[in-house]
Amino acid sequence: MTDYTVVGTDELPPGEHVVVQLEGRLIGVYNVDGEYYAYTNWCPHQGGPVCEGALDGTTEITFDRSCLERSTNWVKEDEILRCPWHAWEFDILSGEAMHDHDVRLISHETKIEDDNVVISL
Repeated sequence: MTDYTVVGTDELPPGEHVVVQLEGRLIGVYNVDGEYYAYTNWCPHQGGPVCEGALDGTTEITFDRSCLERSTNWVKEDEILRCPWHAWEFDILSGEAMHDHDVRLISHETKIEDDNVVISL
């Protein structure tokens, strides 16, 4: 594996992301509350540019069988990456698809060295 310094931590505040090109592929680098995550800009659904999508929340629906009532809640604010092509949703903290935990984004190890975000490919 090769390490690449991609951005200074002061240049990527919480809630922001950048897309960089490394070894001929685009990689999205995200700062979520001071933790850094990196994913290949490729959606497993149909190859869309997932890192160009919005980082948002999602709707969670629960159903109470005892009273047959349904409730909806907005959850995971700023932790859901939504592909711009077909709106597939991925948990930015794990890379897992919200609808199928066996489907995930291609992730890359990140670390901080000398106040820089470093990605291993």
